Amino acid sequence: MGNNGLLDLNMAGVQWEITENPAKNNTKKTPVQQSFSAQTNRQDDKPMIIAPSAPITLETVKSMVARPNDIQSLIRMICEFNHPLRNGATNVVMPNIATKPNGLLIITDIPSTDDDLSGNILSGMAGEMTDKMLSAINMSRESVSIIPLVFWRTPGGRSPNKEELDLIRPFTDKIIEMLKPKVILTFGTLAAQEIGKINLTSMHGNEIETESGYTVIPVYHPNYLILKPSAKRDVWNALQNVQKMLKNA
Repeated sequence: MGNNGLLDLNMAGVQWEITENPAKNNTKKTPVQQSFSAQTNRQDDKPMIIAPSAPITLETVKSMVARPNDIQSLIRMICEFNHPLRNGATNVVMPNIATKPNGLLIITDIPSTDDDLSGNILSGMAGEMTDKMLSAINMSRESVSIIPLVFWRTPGGRSPNKEELDLIRPFTDKIIEMLKPKVILTFGTLAAQEIGKINLTSMHGNEIETESGYTVIPVYHPNYLILKPSAKRDVWNALQNVQKMLKNA
C-alpha cells in the first residue's frame, strides 16, 4: 500500500497509532472523569467478569438515555452500559466535560491505544497536538468539551461497524443536547461523516448546519497533522474561524 493509502486509513481512524509504544499521558482528568475513573479502570491484576446478557436493541438504548437529567448520571450510564465493544477494551474512554465551557464541543473518531490504556480521550501524542491546537486560540480542556464517537477502543483500531455506532449514538446525541454547544468541531473522517453527514476531504473547515440546528466544522484528526504537518495551515484557518464564531455568538 502506498503512502496516500496509509494516510487515508489514518484519516478514517482505521489505523491510528504513530508508534506501537504508548506515549506518556499527561492529560489531567476533570472532576467528572475523576468521579468515575475508579469504577472504569481495569489495569489491575484482577480479571473483570461481565455477566452475559441478552442483545441490546436500539429502542432499549433510546429508552435508557431518556432517563438521565444531568451529565454525571449520563456518564455513569455509559460506564455501566454493556456495549458490544466493552469486553475487548481495557477502559471506558471518558469524555472530557469542560468545567468552564465556552460553547465549543469537539467530537473525535474512535479511541486510540493511548486512550484505551489511560481512559482519557485524546491522550498521548494526539492529545499533545490537541492541546497545542486549543492553546493557539486561547482555549484548553477546561473550556472545551471533548467526546469520542464510541467510548471503547475497537479491536485492532478498526472502524466501528454500523451496529456499534448506532447503539452508542443516542448517548452522543444526549450529550450534545445537554451541553448545547455553539459550535461542534469534528476530528477525523468518521466523525465528519457521522456528525456532519459530509466528506472531510471536500468540506474541510467549512461550516455545516445540521438538521438539529448545530453548526459543525470538520477538520483533520490531530494524528493526521502529525503525519502531514503541511495540513496544519488548513486546520489553523478553521480554528481561527471557530474562535471568531464563539466571540460573535
